[in-house]
Amino acid sequence: MAKSKATSRSMDPATQEVLRALEKDGQAVDLSWDRCDAQQPQCGFGQLGLCCRHCAMGPCRIDPFGNGPKVGICGANADVIAARVLVRMIAAGAAAHSDHGRDVAHTLLEAAKGDSDYKVTDVEKVTKLAEEFGIATEGASPQDLARQVAERCFSEYGQQSGELLFAQRAPEDQKKRWRLMNAMPRGIDREIVEIMHRTHIGVDNEYKNIIGQGVRAALGDGWGGSMCATELSDVLFGRPKPIRARVNFGAMDPESVNVIVHGHEPTLSEMLVAAAQDPAIIKAAQSKGAKGVVLSGICCTANEVLMRHGMPIAGNFLQQELAVATGAVEAIVVDVQCIMPSLPEVAKHYHTKIVSTSPKAKFEGAMHIQFDEHRAMEIAKDILTAAIDNFPNRNREIVHIPDIKNELVAGFSTENVYEFLGGRYRPSYRPLNDAVISGRFRGACAIVGCNNPKMRHDEGHVELTKELLANDVIVVTTGCTAIADAKYGLLDPKESLQHCGHGIREVCRAVGIPPVLHQGSCVDISRILVVLSNMVKEGGLGESIADLPAAGAAPEWMSEKAVSIGFYVAASGAYTVLGVPFPVQGAKNLTEYLTNGMEKDYGGKFAFEPDPVKASRLILDHIDKKRQALGLPAPMYPVPYLGIWPESQKSEDQTKAELEAQAKADPMMAV
Repeated sequence: MAKSKATSRSMDPATQEVLRALEKDGQAVDLSWDRCDAQQPQCGFGQLGLCCRHCAMGPCRIDPFGNGPKVGICGANADVIAARVLVRMIAAGAAAHSDHGRDVAHTLLEAAKGDSDYKVTDVEKVTKLAEEFGIATEGASPQDLARQVAERCFSEYGQQSGELLFAQRAPEDQKKRWRLMNAMPRGIDREIVEIMHRTHIGVDNEYKNIIGQGVRAALGDGWGGSMCATELSDVLFGRPKPIRARVNFGAMDPESVNVIVHGHEPTLSEMLVAAAQDPAIIKAAQSKGAKGVVLSGICCTANEVLMRHGMPIAGNFLQQELAVATGAVEAIVVDVQCIMPSLPEVAKHYHTKIVSTSPKAKFEGAMHIQFDEHRAMEIAKDILTAAIDNFPNRNREIVHIPDIKNELVAGFSTENVYEFLGGRYRPSYRPLNDAVISGRFRGACAIVGCNNPKMRHDEGHVELTKELLANDVIVVTTGCTAIADAKYGLLDPKESLQHCGHGIREVCRAVGIPPVLHQGSCVDISRILVVLSNMVKEGGLGESIADLPAAGAAPEWMSEKAVSIGFYVAASGAYTVLGVPFPVQGAKNLTEYLTNGMEKDYGGKFAFEPDPVKASRLILDHIDKKRQALGLPAPMYPVPYLGIWPESQKSEDQTKAELEAQAKADPMMAV
């Protein structure tokens, strides 16, 4: 029997419920899936990376199969054209995440001067950052340290020579690789500009050299701009701490004013959280017949506020239009990145106001209330007041909020992972390393990225995560992947254990953490880089990130930011599996380099595999090979996938029988 349209589009029951409600009500709402269907068949040349519009002689396209052109008008071949396309994606992605960091640095600078509604929240962290930057801390006030740290981060953007400060956190062996490959980033903006220069007509025409500059810009993002965003957000808003919250459409309240924050920058959303608790705002909502104001989030702004305040999450990227279609949202407040231009058009069918707030991102048909950190609280209250005034316009006859929500635990930072595993008074990565060395943890995998309507919503994230957990691979996650996992109980310390192998269950039960650690928004992948570097420094697992039994994955990526992330993860030494291939597959030499030759230069490489089960096998085989190279024992509990260790292990049936016997004595240990 064929799947229904709702079922084939998403595995999330709340999303399916809203899709069916729209179909039943006959609402002519054009959604991302409909627009994706309308684009079929998509340009095959573009999907293979074989079209070029970089000058007015074109557009040119290369025919990889027949007797058509093998070079463009200027003479560029398939590898050069595809490399140009790919590194320009890196440039855009690195610019987006790094510009986020620049904005956070600006907010911190204004807070340090006392010229805004923000303040330095985490004095300990700003002091540690100052020490790391070589700034004298004795006798200095937190405000003065914050000013100097913000200015030092600003200088990283325009720096023309030398090396980025945060890049010094990487293991020595990894830094040697970057220097040898001339890939150590000099300045964040400089590397992005150089990509644009090199990919201009008639400049760089050797595909490996082009990719090398892409790597350098991506490293400038991961170990520069994104790391600035993460670290300075902690200074401004406080380091995340483990916190409980709810996820999915059921987190909204049919009797309250529902306001959704969506985008990536936490500055305004932090103020909205505070403003929503103001007695005057609550009283205003009640005067309109509502119980109060419920704030929830979509995408990475949601993750930022979740990590620090436990604000519920309404959904991830592909749920943004459907949030409007519940008929219960008074306002969606957006800033930058991953916001569909379709939102105002979808909102025409409902009463929802789309409120844009950034001068960088305006939307035809949206209300624009421009954010200014000097009047942040005032603006937050103005936005909430507009939402409250819109509540009486809600058509209650078409309100449909699925009663579906899950509990989650989020808020894992570099620092508190350290404390959780080693204890409050003797924090250390030694227990984590020992768990890997002994084989209780087979290894670790960072699963991150977006949603893509070409794939069944959430399936890649969730199924890959389950497969790895079952094989004792601990998972760290950020962004829309974290939201997907949360919707299926994988961030709940109790519910998630049913999906885990015996080794992970032992450790997570003892420590009291879920087996999937939510580390924040997509810029917070920088936290994962630091964790991996600290594991190397702790000892016993090699000399670089490339030696670790670890990998990265982005099962449903779609944005240019994800390309930059993928490159800085691979160039930092991690095997990186993508569910959607880069647009390079028509360029044989370039594809071979990315999936094979790149490993020799940087320690990491890419693989393309849309099937989450097959992707898990690639990752498990990679992890096992790294364990063998380090001389580590086989995984302690190799069930259900034996990988490359069958000769030295009990049979799968024997091991399974032992675990089933243990399960009878302790139901929490059930497979």
